[in-house]
Amino acid sequence: MKKFVLVSVVLIVGALIVYMLNRPDKPEPRIVVADPATTRNITTGDVVGFTDYYGSHAWLGIPFARPPVGDLRWKAPVAAKPWQGIREALTVGSACTQIGNVLSGAEPEAYGLPDGSEDCLYLNIWSPATPSETPAGEDRLPVMFWIHGGGNSIGHAGSASYNGARLATKHKVVLVSANYRLGPFGWFTHPALRENASAADNSGNYGTLDNIQALHWLQDNISQFGGDPGNVTIFGESAGARDVLTMMASPLAAGLYHRAIVQSGGYAVSDLASAENYSDDAAPGHESSSREVINRLLVKDGIAADRDAAKIHQDQMSHAEIAAYLRGKSAVEILGGYEESTGSMLSMPQIFGDGHVLPEGETNSSLFLDTANYNVTPVILGTNRDEAKLFMMLAADSINRIFGIPWSFKDEAAYERDNRYATDAWKIRGVDDIASNLRKAQGDSVFAYRFDWDEERSIFGFDMGKALGAAHGFEIGFVFGNFRSAFGLNLYAEDGIPARDKLSDSMMSYWTEFAYNGSPGMGRDGAEVEWKPWQNGDENTDRLIIFDTDRDQGIRMAPDWLSIAKLKVTFLADTSYATREDYCKAYKQIFRGDAFDQEEYDNLGSEGC
Repeated sequence: MKKFVLVSVVLIVGALIVYMLNRPDKPEPRIVVADPATTRNITTGDVVGFTDYYGSHAWLGIPFARPPVGDLRWKAPVAAKPWQGIREALTVGSACTQIGNVLSGAEPEAYGLPDGSEDCLYLNIWSPATPSETPAGEDRLPVMFWIHGGGNSIGHAGSASYNGARLATKHKVVLVSANYRLGPFGWFTHPALRENASAADNSGNYGTLDNIQALHWLQDNISQFGGDPGNVTIFGESAGARDVLTMMASPLAAGLYHRAIVQSGGYAVSDLASAENYSDDAAPGHESSSREVINRLLVKDGIAADRDAAKIHQDQMSHAEIAAYLRGKSAVEILGGYEESTGSMLSMPQIFGDGHVLPEGETNSSLFLDTANYNVTPVILGTNRDEAKLFMMLAADSINRIFGIPWSFKDEAAYERDNRYATDAWKIRGVDDIASNLRKAQGDSVFAYRFDWDEERSIFGFDMGKALGAAHGFEIGFVFGNFRSAFGLNLYAEDGIPARDKLSDSMMSYWTEFAYNGSPGMGRDGAEVEWKPWQNGDENTDRLIIFDTDRDQGIRMAPDWLSIAKLKVTFLADTSYATREDYCKAYKQIFRGDAFDQEEYDNLGSEGC
């Protein structure tokens, strides 16, 4: 018994040590004081900011739209109201309503609980310090507009990870980040909300419209901060990258930006049936379609005993009654109609081809085959070499843990195999297919990359470089030159920091050169490896750049290209799966959507699925 207690104490102490080593970085509290040199006049009044890291000027929490509450819930954003006097822009605005998590800035004790506010449409700006005169005319600087990720249901533009001070000061750009409505407040459609409404209000794409509204705000105001409204680069990661592609697809965003960077994205929209129908309709809806969410709310309220009763009750409600019922719910109550999936993100339909905000019919990369379908601008697309490992690391069935501490792989070979298939499929959808189509449509203004950095440190002998590698989202710190927070983890070995920072300097140089000139070329200083445009054709033709440190072959052009057909050849010949169930499950996860072949699935392996 004493031995058991001793071992338990040792393990608990070890867990505490790991937490201390890897807790989210909490910057020392700073006293932020308004700096009169940052006073600016914008369309809604005067604002004053402060001096941030690296001597940058910063303005945080500027409203770009009215709070989308009350009658403005599930409607297109409306321009912010003017104010009197000078508004201090010294702190970020609230995160949008979501389930608390590290990306929302919630405290650990609030993880998994409702967080944020519907009053959240605020943006943040960083620029190089301009102690005398703000750049004007031809001296104005390129603007880089960041769209944060988080599955379009979590995240916050004011996260410490997205502080734009270093990128702005090192390469002389104006960096902007903006919140947009998330989850069911950002994307929700039901017939009851479409009565007597405008095409934008009817679209269901409120988060998309928020990003468009922020870009309109930039056109009207960014000159006051030294930015050039005629040279705006939109860039984002994960769901933020997907949202960048929706800006490319939306006719409402035409002319509001001039370049686009898509980091680990992909284009996909939900159809109206999936978004609205009951799950047992002839055209089945998603398990969290608007009608199914209302069913859950009716049961939670005690209005109906179960789903079947809720369905009958809902069908008897008028559109006016349903609209009033939904608008009468608090944000927390609305969230209660959904189930979480990974990392506080919600599983729900989002981004709709409504025919006004986004094109109807086109659901994937084929949209980008015809310049008549989208806004033509220079574009960078990329993924990370081990996208899936972040999610696999979080999964209970991949890693052995003791008191939450990762200890060993359950099956390292299977771990690497599953990552390879999932990540390759991501690259095909997020880079190869889209880049190939864009190249056909708009020529040589298309660029691609793969991020390969995998030099994380070990924790108690467990190699985080193998467990995470070049995981999803890990390029963000390199792009911003900001390593104060990487998903709340301290992953960087001391002896690898110089190489890390050198790679980051190169990536910042490429990103900002693209913002200046529409081509990453050889970076801002002209000393980097030349990043050439994407090429279709021969498999041996260099078509994308790989980002890595010098100890791992460094930055270089490479011919890597994949297709779903090539991936299927490898998968269908794979005999490494332990069970038929595992093999069938993997097929459904890898080859979803247009890639799913029912006959192929039914005959998979020796027994079929």
